[in-house]
Amino acid sequence: MTQPSQSEALGVLRVQIDSIDQQLLSLLNQRAKVAEQVGEIKRAEGSPFFRPDRVAQVIEKIQKANLGPLQNQHVASIWREIMSACLALEAPQRVAVLGPEGTFTEQAAIEFFGSAANLIYCANFDEVFHATAAGTAQYGVVGMENSTEGVVARSLDLFLRSPVHVVGEVSLLVRHNLLRQVNHLDGIEVVMAHPQALAQCQNWLSQHLPNAERRAVSSNAEGARLASTNPAWAGLASERAAAQFGLHIVAHAIQDEAYNRTRFAIICLPQTLAMPPASGKDCTSLVVSVPNRPGAVHDLLMPLKNNGVSMTRFESRPAKSGQWEYYFYIDVAGHPSQPHVAAALKELQGLCAFYKVLGAYPVSE
Repeated sequence: MTQPSQSEALGVLRVQIDSIDQQLLSLLNQRAKVAEQVGEIKRAEGSPFFRPDRVAQVIEKIQKANLGPLQNQHVASIWREIMSACLALEAPQRVAVLGPEGTFTEQAAIEFFGSAANLIYCANFDEVFHATAAGTAQYGVVGMENSTEGVVARSLDLFLRSPVHVVGEVSLLVRHNLLRQVNHLDGIEVVMAHPQALAQCQNWLSQHLPNAERRAVSSNAEGARLASTNPAWAGLASERAAAQFGLHIVAHAIQDEAYNRTRFAIICLPQTLAMPPASGKDCTSLVVSVPNRPGAVHDLLMPLKNNGVSMTRFESRPAKSGQWEYYFYIDVAGHPSQPHVAAALKELQGLCAFYKVLGAYPVSE
């Protein structure tokens, strides 16, 4: 019996794939119809449409059932997109992000909400906070901390007065690329990016473009957009931004630290989504101030130690009162529903002149 040729065998396999694709499409549409019914019930009850804890539960259950060969990280990405598309049928989620298109903030939003979310592009983080607090957007995504350059100070300041709270986070591996109209380094006069990106690439820029002006702009994607208007300008941004603005990637991944991550916070009004329930791996963020007296900061930390609560971040920001007073931003491991965390926070609050819980949420992997 004659064996089928490779091209014939490939044709048979492609027919199988086409058949499976049709079955998948049918099942996905069945799922979408059920999701629409869920949306009708949620609308009648007035309950939130987007539940990040439910998304996490579904993905975890699917990953546990996964027998391969698909990797769990890819299974998670697929199911997040499926759930995002179904949620868009129930009620599209409006999410404020730093614009224009192509920012890492946009990428973090897509990673958390899926690509079916309705993104609202803002000129700066002030506008993201305002859009979320005003209800123009149901959620916002803002940069909080970078593994190389530390906290995003403006975000911390904005949390102090805003009514929004944190309901989730995304930890994103950030690779900065040098983008330009032409595919070489010659003749670059200006490099534009967000101040954090310029700082994260300072060693590379000093070595390769020592005479180029470093110009801070509102976002990396805005730097890429501006670079697309002048052949003597370059931007530091993502591959997504390069594609968005038709630029060459002149140099890949030029950040000074290879393992360069940025932590983004997912924010919303409490009436949009209440504090997520404990997941078993949570972070509680708060901002406090204490009277300006000797030993005050030491006393501030004792409730955490006495109750066995681990502090994962401690930052200070001037209160801008002219009295050399400071606000302290603290992250602790755990959730306020846990007795030892609740006890520590209650004791801590009693020591503070100002006390505000910014949110409790699952830690990003």
